[in-house]
Amino acid sequence: MDAIALIVALLAAALALWWVSARLRQRAGLPRGRVIYSDAGAWRRNEQSLYAARYHLVGKPDYLVRDGSAIVPVEVKSGAAPAQPREGHVLQLAAYCLLVEETLGVRPAYGIIQYADWQFAVDYTPQLQAWLLQCLNAVQRDAVLPQGPARSHETPARCATCGVRAACDQRLA
Repeated sequence: MDAIALIVALLAAALALWWVSARLRQRAGLPRGRVIYSDAGAWRRNEQSLYAARYHLVGKPDYLVRDGSAIVPVEVKSGAAPAQPREGHVLQLAAYCLLVEETLGVRPAYGIIQYADWQFAVDYTPQLQAWLLQCLNAVQRDAVLPQGPARSHETPARCATCGVRAACDQRLA
């Protein structure tokens, strides 16, 4: 009788762990497949960045999910979803697609931007890649200018949350 009770307890524990795992996956907005990379808090963080030397690009996507031979990058945003994904978020996701292609040799067909209340699947098209490369070239070209890259200082809210605000001599009040 003790062996049957142990088996029932183990099955119950396995079922509970499966349920918790499914809830975490759903909350993170992950597609089906196996998580092969994570830089988010729900799973163990990956300390290794993806690096594409030829583009001078480094990044750490929140998740990479492998489904068969496909790899899907997932970027998680904590705020509410806008009507359409923000351009910067689309470019960030495109950068992760490029990094996956360069470092893992698999071109993602799409990636996912997961907002707190909605998700967008973004196709990684040749047009999106061309736009990303155009933006990367502009950033790299402007980075070597004596006065630094041109910055937009028209939106106080954006300026207030900027990562280089403390060092910026053009910051808004």
